[in-house]
Amino acid sequence: MSFCLGIKVEDGLIGIADTRVTSGTEHSTSRKVSIHQNGRHSMFVMTSGLRSARDKAITYFEEVIEGSDQTFDKLYKAINAFAEQIRRVAREDKQALAESGLSFNLHALVGGQLENDREHKLYLLYPQANWVEVGPGTPYYIIGESGYGKPLLDRALRYKTPMDLALKIGYLAFDATRTSATDVDFPLDIVLYRRGSYTLMEHRYEREELMETSDWWQEHLRLLVDQAPAAWMDKMLPDIAP
Repeated sequence: MSFCLGIKVEDGLIGIADTRVTSGTEHSTSRKVSIHQNGRHSMFVMTSGLRSARDKAITYFEEVIEGSDQTFDKLYKAINAFAEQIRRVAREDKQALAESGLSFNLHALVGGQLENDREHKLYLLYPQANWVEVGPGTPYYIIGESGYGKPLLDRALRYKTPMDLALKIGYLAFDATRTSATDVDFPLDIVLYRRGSYTLMEHRYEREELMETSDWWQEHLRLLVDQAPAAWMDKMLPDIAP
């Protein structure tokens, strides 16, 4: 399982991806985000699902991008090209995977801005290679292990949220997932894109760099639970309620 989170706020885009790969009882570290940047073409791709299908689709897509006859001036055109490579991999490998008891479950989040896009864009691609655009109403999407981080994102994240606060919320959503899911862990890759900049910023964080924030959050959660109003408990616990 993976944790890949794409966020679209008014100021830009945030991509957060863990790097743990699980195969049976074995764990390894592998990159789940790829960066594609050339002039006024800035795009990142995050994937969750069967690793072999992911690597093959990304390799095919990179060949399409490198082809001299391929020019994408809007991100949705690049999305359509990537979707076609997902279909290609499905045609080549889906039956063999099914015969081995494996499902073709490749999901992807693609974000960025190309030269004729009026604003930054974020898309979710399904294994069937159809896609939806992530918009202001729900300004994020998680692929992979989605259940643990979603409550915090739903409560705290809005389209108007400043980018620095959105990044903090996104990290805490990852931290909640890492705490509860054994197949999600550091190192953590983070990609930032500021609207209209045509420049992607990327950094890999190790556990030691971010645990101060995790520990602070854990301690304050305990304090807030203790301080939460509890008069409703008097009817059931009259002898011990404060």
